[in-house]
Amino acid sequence: MDLHTDLQSLGNKKTDYRYDEPDASLLERFPNPYAQSAINPNGVTGSLNISCPEFTSLCPVTGQPDFATIVIDMVPGEWCVESKSLKLYLGSFRMHGEFHESCICRICNDLVNLLQPRHIVVEGRFTPRGGIPLWPKAEWRA
Repeated sequence: MDLHTDLQSLGNKKTDYRYDEPDASLLERFPNPYAQSAINPNGVTGSLNISCPEFTSLCPVTGQPDFATIVIDMVPGEWCVESKSLKLYLGSFRMHGEFHESCICRICNDLVNLLQPRHIVVEGRFTPRGGIPLWPKAEWRA
């Protein structure tokens, strides 16, 4: 069973990077192998932990860059997120001004819309600004 036939970004020889505005259309999904009886005859369960240490966005007030590690913990339903598309999606925040909490809320909502997971937690581990680290978290459960 080929789970990856419909992917557009993975394996594409020319990658189009967009940094100006968050774009959920960059996200792609593939069938969750744990949900496929042909691949998973014993019905084992699985979860995903994805750590993206190169997230950047801009402060909407000062225009200064903010840096974070985005951590996604998920129990998938029928779909998994394709990692290259996730990297392109997170990169689309680079020159966009948005508060930390709003970025994390948007990322979580976009992943829920795409994947309809059983459970997902998205955390932004932002580096300190003004001596204060801020780690907003968004959570959704089916």
